[in-house]
Amino acid sequence: MTLSLCLGLFACSSWAFSLDDVAAKAEKLASEGYAAPQSNLPPVFRNMAFADYQQLRFRGDKALWHDAPTPFEVQFYHQGMHFDVPVRINEITAKGVEKVRYSPEMFEFGNVEIEPAALENLGFAGFKVLYPLNKPDKADELMTLLGASYFRVIGKDQVYGLSARGLAIDTALPSGEEFPRFREFWIERPEADRRNLVIYALLDSPRATGAYRMVVTPGKDSTVDVKARVYLREPVEKLGIAALTSMYLFGANQPSELLNYRPQLHDSEGLAIHTGADEWIWRPLNNPKRLAISSYAVENPRGFGLLQRTRDFNRYEDLDDRYELRPSGWVEPKGDWGKGRVELIEIPTPDETNDNIVAFWVPEQRPEPGEPLDFEYRLHFTMDEPALHDPKLAWVSQTRLSAGDVKQSNLIRQPDGSTALIVDFIGPNLAELPADAPVSTRVSIGDNAELVENNLRHNPVTDGWRLTLRLKVRDPKQPVELRAALVDGEKTLSETWSYQIPTNE
Repeated sequence: MTLSLCLGLFACSSWAFSLDDVAAKAEKLASEGYAAPQSNLPPVFRNMAFADYQQLRFRGDKALWHDAPTPFEVQFYHQGMHFDVPVRINEITAKGVEKVRYSPEMFEFGNVEIEPAALENLGFAGFKVLYPLNKPDKADELMTLLGASYFRVIGKDQVYGLSARGLAIDTALPSGEEFPRFREFWIERPEADRRNLVIYALLDSPRATGAYRMVVTPGKDSTVDVKARVYLREPVEKLGIAALTSMYLFGANQPSELLNYRPQLHDSEGLAIHTGADEWIWRPLNNPKRLAISSYAVENPRGFGLLQRTRDFNRYEDLDDRYELRPSGWVEPKGDWGKGRVELIEIPTPDETNDNIVAFWVPEQRPEPGEPLDFEYRLHFTMDEPALHDPKLAWVSQTRLSAGDVKQSNLIRQPDGSTALIVDFIGPNLAELPADAPVSTRVSIGDNAELVENNLRHNPVTDGWRLTLRLKVRDPKQPVELRAALVDGEKTLSETWSYQIPTNE
């Protein structure tokens, strides 16, 4: 081997960048005391209103790779409001790693009056990735990363809805939640013919650090392949892996208490779980009166996610926010994750501006401080929920809540103080059955209610089956847990519908 060839190989290998490079930084950080990030924002940015922050627009001609032979572009968010700590953003090229440097010339500031001195020594709050999702000659937002370890991704014809998070720590515990943040990013410049984007991120918080590799693949259903290595500085009580955050205000199973022209208002309407034992579970979401936590013990989960199953515009009637176009988020674990639980957290919210729904995986065995925890998963952002599901099993298309009643001899329905739940099951397997097929139900109910009706009938409109459960709640201050599935003898025909009637105060 010639000397020149050796030098060439050495040069190429010296610029290679991988998850191990970020993990080395994360491991070193974990061995040191936590240094809280210090804000560098002057008052004009820190105290600005949201409407003013929206005027801080990135100039499209300054985008990273704007004139490069790649369909991807990267634009940056300015610091402002509570986005008061800069994140370091680097570009990886064949020549090495170089920091992307902030310049006020990258931004337009609208009508916001800012002295030049206030723009000194600032940085970026985050960034967004653009790609021609819908038209070949127009760049659309594909992904946005702004705040803590949150990121959002969409596919073709979708609009932003739920968010993913790198890590969740002690969510909904009395001790208070800890929000890890991505403090540094490395973005790999893609070759002209490459149709995915590689992003590395360094995570930091008082009790945890982490290294992340995210491969973003745009399309009809965009995906993000996540590979991570997490280190704990100190023990944590609850470690949330592959966290999803969403919003549920009201819907068919929990109508609005105020008169509203929109029948439903939510980014997601239910939690779906595919267990390692091949059971499918569907849990409709609630906006509870007080904090609610539901837990599902699962070993080696095959998938879980927050789904938006309802895709009809007339179920939302919102021309501005287009909730029917918001994607479902589905986590597909890679490898065996062992024993643990999928946890769902529902937080009361008075309006749609608060993300009040969180779901994640909690491993039974947490790593010791300094010991690495490795995990991989693929995130799907999709509007094709049936494609996620086992076609051999039916699924719940809707859950509707109603006052229970009894039809009198004069045909007038008389409320009897009960609560009714109407659950519609649909699927190819049900559509193949005749209307008189011997379909029955498997129902369980908690101690806080008495079941007074369990009625199943064929639904000729959907070629499915409608289940009506009518029950009387014993203590309205306590929740009621229910489960139901369709069966034919010993054969399970549907996913398991799991629901919690929340307290009324």
